[in-house]
Amino acid sequence: MPIRDETDRAILSELKENARASVTELAHRLSLSRATVKQRLDRLTSSGVIRRFTIVTDTEDDDDIRAIMTVELQGSLSRSVTRALRRIPEITALYSTNGSWDLVAEVRTGTLVEFDRVLREVREISGVLNSETSLLLDRMR
Repeated sequence: MPIRDETDRAILSELKENARASVTELAHRLSLSRATVKQRLDRLTSSGVIRRFTIVTDTEDDDDIRAIMTVELQGSLSRSVTRALRRIPEITALYSTNGSWDLVAEVRTGTLVEFDRVLREVREISGVLNSETSLLLDRMR
């Protein structure tokens, strides 16, 4: 379901800044009633526009091992592969894509040993035909 109007966009914008904001706090910031915000949040969540609430922690620092992994799938197993990849906590984002690769995964670990384990886990998933991983060395600022 698409976002309906400016009120939905405003609520989503506030939540992107602070996913822990209470309904009362959102209502105050947006000059809306608490009931309106609650009803909108319920609708955005039940329709799938809001899929999850999350946090960013201070453990996600520049010392982490970060990488982009491209994955080629066996077509008939794509859903089961996607489910398996989502269960790996070190895969922080998963995207479908076009071209010669089917998926792009963002990977973040604390050590190279953990990183190696994640690579092995992905390669052992039935339906993963091939993968290529590039370490992210330094952010261009």
